[in-house]
Amino acid sequence: MRLIQRNYRVRGGEIDLIMRAADATLVFVEVRARSHAGFGGAAGSIDARKRQRIILAARHYLASLPEEPVCRFDVVALDAGGLEWLPGAFASED
Repeated sequence: MRLIQRNYRVRGGEIDLIMRAADATLVFVEVRARSHAGFGGAAGSIDARKRQRIILAARHYLASLPEEPVCRFDVVALDAGGLEWLPGAFASED
């Protein structure tokens, strides 16, 4: 994947990484780190409110493009067990 932008921020939301996959899919990536896996670990720390903030920022970014590409939301979870990349971790929901 190719990095498009880091730390994209808008009022009410943020996306850690915006990337372009080889198949031209736009990938919004949330990176979460936890020192231990308690309480669900890094991936489990993304609750409904956090997802909505990421989706808000993604919608804002997409509105700036001339045409909306295929896109997805991935999570990179770093905790004591190592690194896990979760493609399509959640969908855009209203």
